[in-house]
Amino acid sequence: MQVGIIGGTGPAGRGFAARVANAGHEVLLGSRDAERAHAVAAELVGGRGWPVTGCANDAAADADFVVAATPWDALIATAKPLAGSLEGKIVLSMANALVKEGREMIAVYPARGSMAAQLQAALPGSRVVAALHHLPAAQMEDLDSGLEADVLVCGDDAAARLESCALIDSIAGLRALEVGSLAQAGPIEAFTAVCITLNIRHKAHSTLRLAGI
Repeated sequence: MQVGIIGGTGPAGRGFAARVANAGHEVLLGSRDAERAHAVAAELVGGRGWPVTGCANDAAADADFVVAATPWDALIATAKPLAGSLEGKIVLSMANALVKEGREMIAVYPARGSMAAQLQAALPGSRVVAALHHLPAAQMEDLDSGLEADVLVCGDDAAARLESCALIDSIAGLRALEVGSLAQAGPIEAFTAVCITLNIRHKAHSTLRLAGI
């Protein structure tokens, strides 16, 4: 599969790009600054021979499957101008609306309840799926980290959820769990604040694992 990552040069985008490229998928690593995207892609690939190409965000939006990896407060401004290119496509949102207060992360609740719902409103012709929220970026980029994690996937389009789960399941160390509609995105995103706060307090890189499923 060809996977485009909008805003892919930050820690979350880099980490996902490394994992998805290692799984054999072609990656278009997007950025507002195409030169920066080229540099980050070259750094990621190193001598591995991964199919990762740096590009502008609009080129990444032309991919078969698109992931929005921008910081939450830039998500809508970055994605909305790309609405034409993203028409009819799956757009996976991994944004968490969080702010730091002291040594804790605090969840911010957007007007529509989640950043994924905000994105769906901004891209009415796209099939928005929410996933990848609880993954530590550094562990994602480090393929030798021993990362094992469950990934909660939700969205209003059942076929889009299934295709997103298939992509995630193809990545070493990850198990996709289909949750339900986009209404579930709010609590999933907000729980990221708990995960990061735990990691800060315990100086850890914990992941989400669900027993019994």
